[in-house]
Amino acid sequence: MKKHVNFFLLFVFITSAVSAQDGIVHDLKIQGHKKLKASFIKSISTIKSGQVLDSIHIEQDILRLKRLPSVSHAYYQVFPSEGNQYNVFYNIVENFTLIPSANIYTTDNDEFAYRLGLYEFNVLGRNITFGGFYQKDIYDSYAINFRAPYLFSNKLGLAINYQDLTTQEPVFFDNTSSNYKYNNKSFEVLGLYEFNFKNRLELGVNYFVEDYEYKFGATNPNVPQALNVHKWLLKGIYEYNKLDYFYQYVSGFKSQFVFQYVTSTSDMLPDFFIGWNDFFLFKRVGEKGNWANRIRLGISSNDETPFAPFSVDNNLNIRGVGNTIDRGTGAIVLNSEYRQTLIEKGWFVLQGNAFLDAGSWRNPGGELSDFSKDDNIKVYPGLGLRFIHKKIYNAIFRIDYGYGISQNATKGFVFGIGQYF
Repeated sequence: MKKHVNFFLLFVFITSAVSAQDGIVHDLKIQGHKKLKASFIKSISTIKSGQVLDSIHIEQDILRLKRLPSVSHAYYQVFPSEGNQYNVFYNIVENFTLIPSANIYTTDNDEFAYRLGLYEFNVLGRNITFGGFYQKDIYDSYAINFRAPYLFSNKLGLAINYQDLTTQEPVFFDNTSSNYKYNNKSFEVLGLYEFNFKNRLELGVNYFVEDYEYKFGATNPNVPQALNVHKWLLKGIYEYNKLDYFYQYVSGFKSQFVFQYVTSTSDMLPDFFIGWNDFFLFKRVGEKGNWANRIRLGISSNDETPFAPFSVDNNLNIRGVGNTIDRGTGAIVLNSEYRQTLIEKGWFVLQGNAFLDAGSWRNPGGELSDFSKDDNIKVYPGLGLRFIHKKIYNAIFRIDYGYGISQNATKGFVFGIGQYF
């Protein structure tokens, strides 16, 4: 309560000072940082020496800092300097940023897969992410990722990704299915641009090779048992972000739109587009509660192909449903959960959650009415736990158990690092 009062008084002080005589920023000082460079913090901050003291810009800077993977918490202070000038202090509580990652899942039909990774989220003290992962999902896979959103300026950055991903994928046709060994080798380059505090854009290109090799299951003369296709993918991502963070709590709204256009060298996998929008809404409930929601609306070219782009999958959208149990050319998905802090002692937080995952898909070559068909609707309520370290970035070990109540439902555990969404 005392902290809130101090912030209120500080806000009143700044507002009155600015309105009375247009106070000037004498200097911006950074405190509490260790690995994160003060020069980097100043380069992405809107407050500069010699500018008019503006509480709105200061608040925006603090929100931007709290979104950085390297920052656990941030706050500011303002002190008179000389004359009509003021010193602004940004106080940083850093995260530990060399982070292992893990995702593990199983269902009641004995599926088991995992992904292990290691990432540094603050290379050179400049919010640069570099790392990779190894995945075992029947077959071996790996990836290497580099992301530097402020590499060239406080608005312009770069991301480079390489992956060699191999899985066993079901392919659905004629009311039956077969299983293929699927390999995707890709190299991606993205330009990152931040228009302002709330809006950012990613544009880039991805070159990849898809390889399908039949393993077992049903066959059809019109469905090839082997495919090797070279493709180009043009990608665009636009994000509007008004989220605010306070350790494990999130509040606000975010919208992220993704559009991809894929060219192909095979008639079996024709050129297509795919686009989806994720809407996120988070609301604090009392002192220890957090209501979290994600809605995904997606559509793609409606080709009648067994290799449709939207999938129903444990780790993507429906907890407990299994590993890629269906595919479609459109998707409507709702993930809603209530998170309650059960124990909070220093750096440690135990959080419980109750969730509802639900979604429906359009069949390849089908109609929009497919979304309302019982066979396509999946509804999975469930319960979970979160073990959270407040001073290590994304150090949230989660375990969820989803239990299907729709047709042909399964049930199962989903483990992972980080919140599900």
